[in-house]
Amino acid sequence: MTLSPVHPKVFLRRVRRISWEGARQLPALLFALPYALIAGYTLLAAFTPTADLNRGELGRFTLENLKLAWSSADFPRLYLNTLAFTLGLLLVQVLTVTTAGFALAHLKGRGNNTLFYLILLQLFLPASALILPNFILVQRLGLADTLTALALPYVASATGAFLLRQGFLQIPKELVEAAYVDGATPWQVLWRVLLPLVRPQLAAFALVSLVYHWNEFLWPLVVIQSPEKRVLSLGFASFARSAESGMEWGLIAAGALLVALPMVTAFLLFQRSFVEAFARSGLKG
Repeated sequence: MTLSPVHPKVFLRRVRRISWEGARQLPALLFALPYALIAGYTLLAAFTPTADLNRGELGRFTLENLKLAWSSADFPRLYLNTLAFTLGLLLVQVLTVTTAGFALAHLKGRGNNTLFYLILLQLFLPASALILPNFILVQRLGLADTLTALALPYVASATGAFLLRQGFLQIPKELVEAAYVDGATPWQVLWRVLLPLVRPQLAAFALVSLVYHWNEFLWPLVVIQSPEKRVLSLGFASFARSAESGMEWGLIAAGALLVALPMVTAFLLFQRSFVEAFARSGLKG
């Protein structure tokens, strides 16, 4: 089998294109390098004996760190509490952000755009600034030290409403108008016509919500007092403090791996929908 020769000009164009693509990706690679080094070291340390780590050695493979970390903290209960909090909250958020996005995109009325910009103002307000009023509210409602109190401040999401609004605006108006002509109600248009077409936006929002609340620490630290109601972020902090006193770095890395693995897996499974939704979100509206 013979290969046809490549014209020098075609070859140079290909080289320039590859070089340009490499130059475009270089800043992102440089920015990601420190995080990649930390993640790589954590992964290696989780499977390396602590004695080897203390001597600055890597190489020997062991599962003892993972076994000891699993037995040192009540990870089954921590996982259960975290899943109940994050997944329960996500189900409520899907309802609120889809209805809000639909109303902002297709239910026209006076002041609709003003309402949208007021909702976006929430993005400029850090969550830590609302900890005190939120805590006073859940305490007066008698919900302190409950998983419901963890979810209550987040049932509505400006990020989710923005993503879904942008997704709904990208759908041709003729499709919506045809559904109304056929006698569909606004609820039927939303759930049967529009919602299946914004799955990438929903997947992206779901992943953002899960990762954010899976790793959230400050609000659970304020609200939760009972050890049996702790989520993974609180449980791992307590576990890491006890392991750090004995310089058990491999044990801490194994615990961090147990906490992060579900979210890393979810991102790897849905990264295409995640990137696609955020790439499209600003194209119209």
